[in-house]
Amino acid sequence: MCGIAGVISAAGTEEPSASLREMTEAIRHRGPDDEGYFETRLDNGQFVGLGHRRLSIIDLSTGQQPIGNEDGSVNIVFNGEIYNFPELRDELIACGHVFSTNSDTEVIVHAYEEFGEDCVQRLRGMFAFAIWDDNLQQLFLARDRFGKKPLFIMEQDGLFLFASEIKAFRRWPGLEYSMNARAVPDYLTYRYVPGPATLNAGIRKLPPGTHAIWRDGRLTERRYYTPPDRYEYNPGQSVDASAEAFLEQLDDAVRVRMISDVPFGAFLSGGIDSSAIVALMARHSTLPVKTFSVGFAESQYSELEYARAIADLFRTDHHELELSADDLIAELPKLVAFRDAPVSEPSDIPIYLLAKEARKTVKMVLTGEGSDEFLGGYNKHIYERYVSAYQHIPGSLRRKLIEPLVHALPYRFRSIKTGVANMGIEDWVERMPRWFGAMSVAEGRDLVIDQVAHQNVEEFQFDVAPGNSALRKILFFDQASWLPDNLLERGDRMTMAASLEARMPFMDHQLAGYVSSLPDRCRVRGRTTKWILREAVKLLLPATIINRPKVGFRVPVNEWFRGPMQEYLHEHICGPNSTIRQYLHPDSIDQFFNEHVGARQNHEKILWTLLNLEIWHRTNDAPDA
Repeated sequence: MCGIAGVISAAGTEEPSASLREMTEAIRHRGPDDEGYFETRLDNGQFVGLGHRRLSIIDLSTGQQPIGNEDGSVNIVFNGEIYNFPELRDELIACGHVFSTNSDTEVIVHAYEEFGEDCVQRLRGMFAFAIWDDNLQQLFLARDRFGKKPLFIMEQDGLFLFASEIKAFRRWPGLEYSMNARAVPDYLTYRYVPGPATLNAGIRKLPPGTHAIWRDGRLTERRYYTPPDRYEYNPGQSVDASAEAFLEQLDDAVRVRMISDVPFGAFLSGGIDSSAIVALMARHSTLPVKTFSVGFAESQYSELEYARAIADLFRTDHHELELSADDLIAELPKLVAFRDAPVSEPSDIPIYLLAKEARKTVKMVLTGEGSDEFLGGYNKHIYERYVSAYQHIPGSLRRKLIEPLVHALPYRFRSIKTGVANMGIEDWVERMPRWFGAMSVAEGRDLVIDQVAHQNVEEFQFDVAPGNSALRKILFFDQASWLPDNLLERGDRMTMAASLEARMPFMDHQLAGYVSSLPDRCRVRGRTTKWILREAVKLLLPATIINRPKVGFRVPVNEWFRGPMQEYLHEHICGPNSTIRQYLHPDSIDQFFNEHVGARQNHEKILWTLLNLEIWHRTNDAPDA
């Protein structure tokens, strides 16, 4: 797990080597253990440079990067982990390749030599890497299938830059930076900016499951992987759909992620996902698994007692952390700076603080991330299956009777209120972001004072087979947008900010392919979510963990905005120094604030979205940003 950066600059660029080192230094937190560089000049005078910051996890003694092939004509900088590297290494040795290290990084170099662009198809893991091929005079970039590892690109005036984090670009002298105004309505709607765009004009993400080649001043991109839920279920394929078969697949995904030359542990929330991971880790560990949990003084938001029960059951070396509103206020600006974007989820803060706590004793953790998005773990996955039936009810009956009655329900029925409100949205493209979004597309556009040309959100996340089931459609959206552009960004930035590596067994692409080959009833059955996981772990976990309702990793900002964070919130979004009031309607902002603190409405999502947009401005516009 590391940080990478690189440049291809025009002939005559002043001190490109020093600027590359500044870029790499900006992401030191991703790899505090070591640094390395590859530099060359092309015949036309262009400078090519690769920079690397290392967090040593595998092959501590000889895994320094960049790493080259036998004759030095191919060189790589790599961020991530390849879990099947021992098998690939043996295969490549049999093909005649000579290795000088025991690292997974060198496996990619020789796989590129042997298989070219298709090398990515052979990799099982999480990765973002850049390879300079001197023979072909080309740069090869690639990102893993689901976007667990980040890779940003910036092109300006003949200069080509890439990096693991946007902050690295700000270290290159003479570049122009401005807000991508066209992305603001999308941010207000989704609570994050859908890729490949960012809030920074001219900076974009390489999409997940994509590789790119820079040659002769031109970059071409090609998607090599698509989440399998994009396509219709094939009932004719022969698949063992048993809980035992699923558990065997998950167990293997956990086992390969425990390969490490440094101490590691697990994040344990007390929910079924992380509890299953810890149970399987205990199978493969001769020592007590180190577990880390976070909670809040507000008991209705805290799962510490359930995490404690799992820790006791599997006799883990358990560590707990309890947070307050003061922790959130103190850390939020720092985390916006780490993310280079507004923090879309309040849970970023406890994850970061938990990662800092874990980093005191381990360098890597396993987490339960991705289970909900592949197995169908949210209430929206239940509701979406009934959208068609609900929309067959006459519209007048829905609008005049059902929806007003549901809207009048107390806040504790928020799941039903959200479900009914969203099931009435007929446009699928509009409905998908609304399940977790802050406002509708129209509301997001109307909040902006000067209407700018609205950018087109990448159609890929909505491009599903026409005959696909409702469940597979929404799962594909989750896998193509919600995960890579929100949850995985959170997981990567918050753990790497603490120099901690996080591995996600539920997001193994082989496991995802297997799950997608199953009928829908194996994932969501009636009102039961993640059915096959619940069945699979019946002999591993107590019924109190398997059957209890999903709580989710919620931070009590609803209450905090009316209490200890009210003044902080008001100063940022309603005060005289607020930047967002210059381009968002101030009256609307004030209305959101007043209705929420007056307990007339719960606007926690939009208020959190606005607060973080303001903090992003203050961080992004700072001279030393």
